[in-house]
Amino acid sequence: PLYRTATNPVPGEGNPDADLVVVGEAPGADEDATGRPFVGASGQLLTKILAAINLRRDDVFICNVVKHRPPGNRNPAPDEVAACSPYLVRQLELLRPRVILTLGNFAAQTLLGTKLGITKLRGQVHLYYGVPLVPTYHPAALLRNEAWKRPTWEDVKLARRILDRAREG
Repeated sequence: PLYRTATNPVPGEGNPDADLVVVGEAPGADEDATGRPFVGASGQLLTKILAAINLRRDDVFICNVVKHRPPGNRNPAPDEVAACSPYLVRQLELLRPRVILTLGNFAAQTLLGTKLGITKLRGQVHLYYGVPLVPTYHPAALLRNEAWKRPTWEDVKLARRILDRAREG
């Protein structure tokens, strides 16, 4: 039902041969208007985060769990996540990334099949069907809480190390 209140679908974009896939939660207003993921303030921060580990947006594939903006930018409902999950699963099957970086609770919880929050999940490597998955805070949360920037930096450096190792082997 999300498509009824959305302007554009936001399926994802980037390099179809990317070794790193970034998975967020849901499109916001800017993303809904453009049909592109992470183009608002949190997207600008994500671009800077990627640049800090020597990756351009064009080097990675960026998508969200939910492909349409929830009304009023609310959190996606469980049935909405369930409806969109098969699309995300298929994207990951086709992209075959070497590393997945999830941003925020919904992305990590959806792919890992857990109810644990991001503060418990981050800081370690999980596996999604054998693919290393590194959960971290969502850039929107970093804009609200400066204290989460350092842990996010550690998570992103961890993802980069795993990516480098995967490319060597």
